[in-house]
Amino acid sequence: MLFRWDWLQPVLTAPIVPTLGPVHPDVLTVDIFEDTLRVAASGDFLPYDKDRRWGGEKDETVLRDDVVHQPDHTLIPTLNRRGRGTVKVFAYGHCGSVVDEAGELAAKLAAVHDAVNGRVVRPLGPKTDSPRGTRIQLQDFTTRACPEPGGPVRPVTVWPTAVQETFAPFATAMAADGLAFLHAQMQAGRCGPILTAAVDARILGAIGPMEVRYDAIGQPQLLPQYFAVLPEARGRGLGRALWRAAMHWGQSHGAAYQILQTEVGGPSDSLCQAEGLASLGFSHTTPA
Repeated sequence: MLFRWDWLQPVLTAPIVPTLGPVHPDVLTVDIFEDTLRVAASGDFLPYDKDRRWGGEKDETVLRDDVVHQPDHTLIPTLNRRGRGTVKVFAYGHCGSVVDEAGELAAKLAAVHDAVNGRVVRPLGPKTDSPRGTRIQLQDFTTRACPEPGGPVRPVTVWPTAVQETFAPFATAMAADGLAFLHAQMQAGRCGPILTAAVDARILGAIGPMEVRYDAIGQPQLLPQYFAVLPEARGRGLGRALWRAAMHWGQSHGAAYQILQTEVGGPSDSLCQAEGLASLGFSHTTPA
């Protein structure tokens, strides 16, 4: 075992695990950190890795030989070979110098591994003032009902063929939000249902895929979705209807919770806050 829990636990200001992303606070144990080290050499997916649903190989792995683990801070570097390569250093610690130390390590390892990008990922607590980056939010399905919202929301495959055919141009228009990737996965039969909002026989918004899988301690979680509404269609309540339909789907299919990441101050962030989700902290990424 590399990690000492009595060193690591006090500096975990937000439930973020390298290569896995945000997790439920109950999952945040020394075991899950050790699991990421165990598969670093093989490049395999952990059984509960949310990215496993896309198939292929794991892009990001922990550079276990370069981990810095001290009583007051821990630095965990990862390497992602996608594109021209990215090294991230996850900086856990309360001391002011931890970000600078992480930046130096990221720059050094980027050079060693011929990666173009070096990044520092700084988990921040839920009470952080003026946060930037992404907010980690928890939807707990065990504490309240998520009723069917009604409205013009259906799985894309339920709409008439003419409406279904408008999903492709919608996905292309919202490629920056991941919808083109989602469309490709849908065409290949690699993902669960996609909920869509259509008005006047045209798809204007979507959320998906809808899938429930077990986490590291055996709890069923609704996996994160891609979520987008065309800019010209915003302000009509379609985003809220899609969101509530997705939450209804997750609860009715046995999910205990969902963990989401939203850009601080963005439309999805405001929606989740208005819907009463619990903020678990933040993740702030900066260049090395």
